[in-house]
Amino acid sequence: MTDKIAGFLSGSSPEALTVLLAAMPVSELRGAIPWATFVLNMNWSEALAWSLFGNIIPVPLILVLMNPAQNYLRKVPLFNRFFDWLFARTRRKGRLIEQYQAVGLALFVAVPLPVTGAWTGSIAAFLFGIRFVPAFIAICFGVVMAGTIVTLACQGFISFWDISQKFN
Repeated sequence: MTDKIAGFLSGSSPEALTVLLAAMPVSELRGAIPWATFVLNMNWSEALAWSLFGNIIPVPLILVLMNPAQNYLRKVPLFNRFFDWLFARTRRKGRLIEQYQAVGLALFVAVPLPVTGAWTGSIAAFLFGIRFVPAFIAICFGVVMAGTIVTLACQGFISFWDISQKFN
């Protein structure tokens, strides 16, 4: 099976690989932009554009399907425990969203750290009852901000190492 996936991916265009990587829940555009820039040798504007596109693709699906999916899957004990864990974790991380709603959601998604992206933001929007249109707009703004930050870092304009050293 892995050979088939590797074969499929090796024949894909750099743009398709970037979109796919950006759409995945763990990497999102935080992984896609550096990969497209340094491994696939895309210029920064193409890497950013394809990553933004890929990262936004799952958002409307998550926002629309989260409630029916979790209602259906909670009937299975394993999934019920998973959703309990996921929702508790998201609520703990979502104080900013709880307090500021859509603006907090945009800021949460904009932070270019693991588990603060569009996937977690979409789940948080569901949990905190933010309606579809404001949630979608806020998440898109957050994705654009995160993509800009990651692109600037990849181009050497921002150094996360320098920033982290100022807090030590």
